Amino acid sequence: MTQVFDRERLIADAHTAMAQAYAPYSGFHVGAALGFADGTVVTGSNFENASYGLSLCAETVAAAQASQQGHRAGLIAVAVVGGPGGTPGAVVAPCGRCRQILHELAALGGTDPLIIAVGAQETVEMRLSALLPLAFGPANLEQ
Repeated sequence: MTQVFDRERLIADAHTAMAQAYAPYSGFHVGAALGFADGTVVTGSNFENASYGLSLCAETVAAAQASQQGHRAGLIAVAVVGGPGGTPGAVVAPCGRCRQILHELAALGGTDPLIIAVGAQETVEMRLSALLPLAFGPANLEQ
C-alpha cells in the first residue's frame, strides 16, 4: 500500500479539531489528526469530564473514531496540537496513555507512525517507537 499523507493538511486538521475541544475544567484544548496510508484523515479533540479521570484525550478520541470507521491498519502519521483556550502554546506530544493507544492501532497494521507535535513556535517530529520504546502490544500476548 502506498503511504500518502499531506503534512500541512494533517496539521491543519489537528488545529480544526482543537477548536471542537470540550475543556471546561482545564481550559486546555487539544486536537489530533491521524493520517492513514490511503490518504484518510481522522480527527479528535479532548473531551473532559467533571470526574477528571474519565476525560478523553484527543488522540484516544481520534483512534476510537478511526476504529469505528474501519481504519485499523495503515496509520502513518499523527499530528497533535494544543494550548490554553484553544491557542497553540508549547509543543504538545501524546501522553503515555495515548502513546499506548496509538501503538495498538499502529501494531494492527505493522507501522511506526510519524508523530508531529505542534507548538506555536516549533514543531517536533519523531517516530512513535522513539516516544514509546519497548512498547507492550499484541505481539507480547502471543505464546
